[in-house]
Amino acid sequence: MDFKEDNFMIGIALFVAAFVIAQAVFFLLRAVKRAKKLGIENSIIKNTAVSSALFTIAPAVAIVATVLTLSAGLGYVLPWLRLTVIGNISYEVTAATNATEAYGLIGGIANEIKDPEIFGTVAWVMTLGSIMPLILTPIFLKKIQKKVGSAVSKNSAWSSIMSAAAFIGLIAAFVARAIAGKGDKSVYGDGAGVLSVAALIFSIIIMLILQKIANTKNLKWLDSFAMPFSMIGAMVLVMLLAQVLPESAAFFEWRG
Repeated sequence: MDFKEDNFMIGIALFVAAFVIAQAVFFLLRAVKRAKKLGIENSIIKNTAVSSALFTIAPAVAIVATVLTLSAGLGYVLPWLRLTVIGNISYEVTAATNATEAYGLIGGIANEIKDPEIFGTVAWVMTLGSIMPLILTPIFLKKIQKKVGSAVSKNSAWSSIMSAAAFIGLIAAFVARAIAGKGDKSVYGDGAGVLSVAALIFSIIIMLILQKIANTKNLKWLDSFAMPFSMIGAMVLVMLLAQVLPESAAFFEWRG
């Protein structure tokens, strides 16, 4: 059996998943008890619980996409274990790729990891990087909020500018990789290509369509689902495109 998906790894993943579920149930019961003590009607409590549950579906879809992305190199258990607790596609993929490339594996997690040492290193990098916000946030968040609040109070436009700049910078990094690519010409998947550009274009088109539908039909809930739906839709269309196009065209790549 592959060490990435053996009984030991599955056992750890099940234990962590059970702990996370137990924690959620614990706080849910305490919240309901507190709400009743405050005199909040049962109908309001029920509607809040249902709407909260539905709201978690959108990020769950994105998490499934992240697990599928990481599974090629890491198997299914470790990505599932990591994302059961905390994480997102922008961090997990970047951390895993950087850790594997530090060992000289060009192409990162696009290649199956067969060395337990590399696998363990990737697991530690992904985990320690996600732990730091949990440690730093309680210590520095209040000071950061005070500084940011002070800056915003002097010039409210800066708040929107800083948020937009951070988001655009993150998206630009992924867009550049999809268009320009880099790396070893002998390693498939290490550069940009027809499929990566197609995935980018498909995701943009689907996102624009969903946003148009949400605004036209006044479907506010669709805004939360637009990004994961765009990711999944682009993945499906790229897989179909790979089957339709000639192999030489579909898997053609270039390097920046």
